[in-house]
Amino acid sequence: MIANLNKFVKRYLLKNLPVNLLLIYFFSMVPASGQKDTTVVKQKKPDTPERNISLFTSDELLNVTLYLDLAAFSKKPAKTDSFDADMTIHFSETDSLNKKVIIKYRGISRYDMCSFPPMQLNFKKPIYSDSGKIKKMKLVTHCQPGSLSDENVVREYLVYKLFNTLTDTSLRVRLLKVSYTDIKGNKKPIVKYGIFIEPTELLAKRTNSTIVKTPTLNQQLIIPDVMDRLAIFNYMVSNWDWSIPGQHNVEVIKTMNFSNNGLGIAIPYDFDLTGIVNAEYAIPPPDLGIENVRQRLFAGICRSKEVYQADLKKFLNNKEKFYSVINEFPHLNQRSKKDIIYFLDQFFDQLEKQKNLDNLIDIFLKSCKK
Repeated sequence: MIANLNKFVKRYLLKNLPVNLLLIYFFSMVPASGQKDTTVVKQKKPDTPERNISLFTSDELLNVTLYLDLAAFSKKPAKTDSFDADMTIHFSETDSLNKKVIIKYRGISRYDMCSFPPMQLNFKKPIYSDSGKIKKMKLVTHCQPGSLSDENVVREYLVYKLFNTLTDTSLRVRLLKVSYTDIKGNKKPIVKYGIFIEPTELLAKRTNSTIVKTPTLNQQLIIPDVMDRLAIFNYMVSNWDWSIPGQHNVEVIKTMNFSNNGLGIAIPYDFDLTGIVNAEYAIPPPDLGIENVRQRLFAGICRSKEVYQADLKKFLNNKEKFYSVINEFPHLNQRSKKDIIYFLDQFFDQLEKQKNLDNLIDIFLKSCKK
């Protein structure tokens, strides 16, 4: 019926329209030679002029759009490859920041295991944020498609926030909702949670510190109570994927405070393999002696019973703060919150009675590093 109607319209036009109007009609219906019928994904925007923005002083969810070649990035041709991209940070419906970036792969286990590995964003022109200049920044991404991998990002964000409650000398984070938009228009946008991690340079500036990079560090070169705090925190969240030698998932800074005798401050990052996150790919190596990621392992330096008891009391004093971070967080469902609280309960139950505390300290003494 529609085909017959089209024929009728064409016969009517041929009989009734002047020649010049007929030419306009036919040329409008025929595409130019060699022209593709494509949809423009995005008009490239120039970098926003320099301005100071706030990334890490707010807990509000931040919307970000990344325009890149999704197919090329997902293929992971080589870990050293990089990709040109545009990034827009949306502060509100009327306020945004546009930046040209070069995306590089980062991560070890996630690069190997994930179809969408974490990113390092290198800005062609720096961002000025929180009174510091940012030239590059880590972006934690989802690992695989699906809601479970999206939740893992949120859980990892919460581990950072738990450590933030213990000390200011910790990496701040910002939770994101990221729209990964394909510049070639071949793939649908991927909208997932993500995390901006504060660059260590910003942390060093706000704490009046310098960054230490050397493979010869060991736990004895870290301020003792700082080292114990890190080791016990990693035990609490069940994180075995860290090391001071080689600075594996640990940043080290030194403050200008001479009373520290030149000792460093160790700061953990990358918590995807923790028991709190409980990612499906988080399988401990056989030589660790633990069967699953929720089995805790202490890897701190050896101290006396009295020192361990004082250290653990500090964690018990922060129990309510830890639980508030979890319970008041708006971007995680109640079922997942209960799971995290239950996991933390297993740690705190060992601190509240002296007999259980003594047993935990014995575990520390058996596995600590001399």
